[in-house]
Amino acid sequence: MVDEVEHQVIKNFVNGRRFRNAATLLLLAGAATASTLSAQVVPDDQASPAANLNLPQNPTIFGKQDPNVRKATAIVNNAVLTGTDVDQRIALVVALNNIKLSPEDRDQLRLQIVRQLIDETLQIQEAKSNDITVTTTEIDQGFARVSRNFKRTPDQMRAYLRQVGSSEKSMKRQIEGELAWSRLLRSRVEPFINVGDEEVKAILDRLEAAKGTDEYHLKEIYLSATPDREAEVIDASRKIIEQIRKGAPFEYFASNFSEASTRAVQGDLGWIRLATLPAPLAQAAQGMEVGQIAGPIQTPGGFSILYLTDKRQVLMADPRDARLSLRQLTKNFPAGTSQAQATKLAAQFAEATSKIRGCGEVSKVASDLGVEVVDNDSVRVRDLPPALQDLMVKLQVGEATQPFGSPTEGVRVLVLCGRDDSRTASLPSAEAVQQQVEQERVNLRAQRMLRDLRRDAIVEYR
Repeated sequence: MVDEVEHQVIKNFVNGRRFRNAATLLLLAGAATASTLSAQVVPDDQASPAANLNLPQNPTIFGKQDPNVRKATAIVNNAVLTGTDVDQRIALVVALNNIKLSPEDRDQLRLQIVRQLIDETLQIQEAKSNDITVTTTEIDQGFARVSRNFKRTPDQMRAYLRQVGSSEKSMKRQIEGELAWSRLLRSRVEPFINVGDEEVKAILDRLEAAKGTDEYHLKEIYLSATPDREAEVIDASRKIIEQIRKGAPFEYFASNFSEASTRAVQGDLGWIRLATLPAPLAQAAQGMEVGQIAGPIQTPGGFSILYLTDKRQVLMADPRDARLSLRQLTKNFPAGTSQAQATKLAAQFAEATSKIRGCGEVSKVASDLGVEVVDNDSVRVRDLPPALQDLMVKLQVGEATQPFGSPTEGVRVLVLCGRDDSRTASLPSAEAVQQQVEQERVNLRAQRMLRDLRRDAIVEYR
């Protein structure tokens, strides 16, 4: 247990670890649903569990029932999940992730939502059986917090949910499930988690030893594939990549379609060193730029899609942590401006702004051009779009970027007025490491608890 949890902690600070499960593959449009589980290697001296069943190699299925297609209603230990519950949760997921689904995609998401609602129901039931009840007032407070996160009042949020085909009830049910489960873990798991000083010291020593090595913050989507289904999975992976490049959130696909255990954290592998990854993934990640997506990458048992969110060196100052003082000049284009017209206007704008020699000249140039000026005195380089980060790291104080933008949004130029470079990173405190280890252990126990609840539950699909 110590080695497993410490490996998880080091993954967030230095190392990484990769997990896989044997969940049924959920493919996007164009690929068939799969009932084949991930291939498993069985030792020579251990017979396959199916061997004793004397199963035919090519059975004929009589009837039309498909075990992978469930009607979207279920009874979970006498608690009823209705079709409306499922429809409203689907609408909530689609709206909050701002995605468009084909009929085939929606069918796959529907199956996933049914499973999520079953887990949510089991969590609420287990909390109540341990005398943990989330009050209506607490749920209302949670709903208000979520509304504020989306820059809406509770009344505006209710109207928005109705507009997209969901409901206040659906969101509040999810809030109740999260609150109930977190309280159950605090009462039944957290008090029994202990982390020794020696464990903390070992992690800090490993961090110090890794100082200066490269780390990559990666997210993944993993789809398992048997040899006879590789073409289908490759096609499904490419469809996912295409939708992500069109603006669909990577996290949506990681949460709903990935078969790695990281689906629970939206595909986040955390900060890892490439040496801890399988060779194909390490090779792909090494050539990626921040903000880039790569795949499908063949790995043992399936294919992966990677997204590089950031990279750094362990315990070293990162230039992208520098805070910049910027002045932005914005030139808006008339409605209906074509790409050719925008290119010409941008070239004229570039010529005029290239003459800027320091921030003191920005106001005069902006006045001559009739453009807007906006100041910002505390922008971290890493908070800028990936395409601008490398540009700003190399820019000298007083220099201006090339124009960037689009025909619809106009073009902008950034002038660097000042830079506060980041300091050399230091080791995390012993308390921070201890909290990280404790949280990882709680998460492992939570996964096991939910697995046991699923195993013991009586679920009747209607």
